[in-house]
Amino acid sequence: MGQHDVKNGQDASAIRRFTRHIMQDMRALDYMLSEKMFETDIQRIGAEQELFLIDDHFQPSSLAEEVLALSDNERLVNELTRFNLEINLDPLELTGDCFSAMQRSLDDLVNYARGLSDQVGAQIVLAGILPTIHAWDLRLENMAPKARYFTLNDTIMGLKGGKAQYHIRGVDELFFQHDNIMVEGCNTSFQVHFQVTPDTFAHYYNIAQLISGPVLASAANSPVLFGKRLWRETRIALFQQAVDTRSSNLYLREMSPRVHFGTDWVNESVTEIFQEDIARFRVIMTSDYEDPFEVLERGEVPKLKALQLHNGTVYRWNRACYGISGDKPHLRIENRLLPAGPSTVDEMANTALWAGLMQGLALDHSDIRPLMDFDDAKSNFISVARRGLASELDWIDGKRWGAGELIVQQLVDIARKGLKARKVDEEDIERYLGIIDARVKSQLTGAQWQLSSLASMRRQGSNTRADRLDSLVENMVKWQKTGLPGHEWSLAEIRPKAFNTILGTRVEHFMSTDLFTVREDELVDFVAVLMSWRHIRHVLVEDDEHRLVGLVTHRSILKALTDVPHIGHDEDLSVGDIMVRNPISVSPEMATIEAIQLMKKNNIGALPVVLNGHLVGIITETDFNLLAARLFEESATTTV
Repeated sequence: MGQHDVKNGQDASAIRRFTRHIMQDMRALDYMLSEKMFETDIQRIGAEQELFLIDDHFQPSSLAEEVLALSDNERLVNELTRFNLEINLDPLELTGDCFSAMQRSLDDLVNYARGLSDQVGAQIVLAGILPTIHAWDLRLENMAPKARYFTLNDTIMGLKGGKAQYHIRGVDELFFQHDNIMVEGCNTSFQVHFQVTPDTFAHYYNIAQLISGPVLASAANSPVLFGKRLWRETRIALFQQAVDTRSSNLYLREMSPRVHFGTDWVNESVTEIFQEDIARFRVIMTSDYEDPFEVLERGEVPKLKALQLHNGTVYRWNRACYGISGDKPHLRIENRLLPAGPSTVDEMANTALWAGLMQGLALDHSDIRPLMDFDDAKSNFISVARRGLASELDWIDGKRWGAGELIVQQLVDIARKGLKARKVDEEDIERYLGIIDARVKSQLTGAQWQLSSLASMRRQGSNTRADRLDSLVENMVKWQKTGLPGHEWSLAEIRPKAFNTILGTRVEHFMSTDLFTVREDELVDFVAVLMSWRHIRHVLVEDDEHRLVGLVTHRSILKALTDVPHIGHDEDLSVGDIMVRNPISVSPEMATIEAIQLMKKNNIGALPVVLNGHLVGIITETDFNLLAARLFEESATTTV
């Protein structure tokens, strides 16, 4: 959940004082480790479920505070945005029916949150990235009203020294800028905690790093952002870039982003991770703190608040965590790489695979460091984030495996062995690892289901990108309520939009972003050919800075070719001679119904879309298909 009583780390003297307390916490940690004060007689697992709130149109719904106002369950809490919530599950001992018991608790809490959401007109969906999220949703008004988040935003954006740059290339390519950290709210995960002892921490942590690649390959569920098909786990790239404070012109320096995989194997102790992150990353927030040695003198366990706060601002994909169980401190490894969804049973299957591999590999190998270079484990992780099960992975046997073959032929059996050693019920083992086996053999991860569904809907005749994305989320909600694992879902089906569904949308939901543009000094004949080739009736005119300067319509082309006798001779007509200068334009945030009414009022068939002075899209009558005709007829009597 993180600390919320924080202060902005801009005061140099306050940072110095807080740094001193972090160092004092580290000394206290060393003391507690040397005195063997940590809990060692039990092994637990726990989890945190992040989720999205959506409205009846399957768009993000900023009603988290309204949902929480109805809740009397402390396990349901805020996340970064007003359209995210988090559920914190109670930890369970890793034995017996722990996985099915955790799923029962998870389902109960998800259904509880679903019931509260229904009361305020919202729905719940589990997705690594919500396919229907748009840039307009990522404004500061939608940030959860917690000081920690606003402080984090101000500090991170201050360190960036300007807007954040995002560039992710997959089948499509995403390149955009944003002026706050709300992009992080596009991501939701299912974070799993695994308790270890101080003596075994290094070994288990290295195993967690080793298995990150194949586990993520089997669990990928985040392939689409802003309608673009990117990585199988786009969360990995997006989260790193959202809080990256490195300068882009220090290309010769090796600098780690605050979201990172790590730099090497751990050799002996958890303190190596804390020391590295304190050394590499400056303090960006401060809070109230305690003297841990005074707490120890009272016979109590210190919370190490300063160290914990700093650790919470460095986002390792496998994070070292300090906690307190009753009257004893403990250590955990937090797996932050698993996405939310596609269903709760899928999430528990991912948890069983990960926990089983942690146990199984620890039994088979006393030290995995000599078996594989750390850089190969890191490369595996990045490869599967990009390509999922299609990746090839280096493994500790010295061989290079296809990700799916490695999981099915080796890792499922190792996980089964590890869970049996913990006396996990056979029924739980077979159920959850059976889901992994079937999912990987079918190649139908959550990510692949989304991509295959979008491709199938695109082949189903006339529909828009907005139709496909909305239908994708609608089908997610429907299938998640059945409790079936994602590889058993039928592909999403397109649902024609009802008239009233457009009332909750904005221009960015419908606009075309794959633009064919010209400059004003280009040849009119070329524009005519371009319209013919691309079957379009409007061509936008921009300058070298991608600013809108004009619009050429099919009608103006016909008029020019008919009325101007010198076309085809030495004085060829330029685009600037016939274009409409300073055409009516709209922003992506404009309500769709207002844009349609604007087109009707001005008797125009297209509206350029401009953001921050730059051309980003166009919206036309064609984008609305038959719906546009109905809206033109009824817009005069429609109440927005």
